[in-house]
Amino acid sequence: MPQDAMQTKEKIISLIRMNGPSLPVHIAKGTGLSILFASAFLSELFYEKKIRISDMKVGNSPLYLLPGQESQLERFFQYLKSKEKEAFLLLKEKRFLKDGEQQPAIRVALREIKDFAIPFQRGEEIYWRYFTIPEEELGKREKPIILEIKEKIIQEEPEEEITIEHSERGGETEEDLGIFEEEEIKKSEKKKTPRKRTGKKHDEQFFNKIKEFLSEKNIEIIDIQSFNKNDLVLKIKDNHKEKLLIAYNKKRIISSDLMKAYKKSLEANLPYMILSLGEPVRSLKELISAIKELSEINKIE
Repeated sequence: MPQDAMQTKEKIISLIRMNGPSLPVHIAKGTGLSILFASAFLSELFYEKKIRISDMKVGNSPLYLLPGQESQLERFFQYLKSKEKEAFLLLKEKRFLKDGEQQPAIRVALREIKDFAIPFQRGEEIYWRYFTIPEEELGKREKPIILEIKEKIIQEEPEEEITIEHSERGGETEEDLGIFEEEEIKKSEKKKTPRKRTGKKHDEQFFNKIKEFLSEKNIEIIDIQSFNKNDLVLKIKDNHKEKLLIAYNKKRIISSDLMKAYKKSLEANLPYMILSLGEPVRSLKELISAIKELSEINKIE
């Protein structure tokens, strides 16, 4: 590699080290290069694994940073889209979020802010952690707080109340109370019903398929109108035009599904497209073809 190219790369690394996550325009200004050449050098440094690239974009460009500068990306969160910014602030405040408990739009946004939201699994549940918080922190705070509250209650509880409780139980000993509590626990355990397995994992797979399809077509998700086990309704932007997307979580769609999608598009006042896991039934395909060829319908008086 020519000496001047090596010096330029060292200067770029020095600038990022000093200024934190940077855009090509900042590097161009700091090195005297054109934005085109600055971008080329940044790409080389990335492939050499000397710098990292953010998933988020400021305008049309990602941020370039050194390993270890990830926390400094917080400074740029205002460049996130509206729902993504909402998800960022919620996750930062709560530290951990259970995916299944979030609104559909927040669930989508969490998957978009990869720099800040890190997914992990506990049992069958998907959680999100704020990127600076270790996974091991989940659930750590609850026990100390509960113990602290219990200790406070014990310290503040008047002795008279304890005496009355014992007298009402007819002078029970500590051993008697222990047996009584054991019986109560057994009774409560009998009342517990086993948790039903939900289809959240299946729904997640369906959602991811739709998201992957849209990503491949460069279609942007603007908002989620509704999301359940049967269908997903999204507001999307395709070639700078807003549309309604109705995705059916089944292999065969019929005419009633088409009418349902059409009515939703009328309500939203948007053109619409339909996705499904398979081909429409033959009769529906023939109906669509027939409608395309139809010029008009007249009534004979």
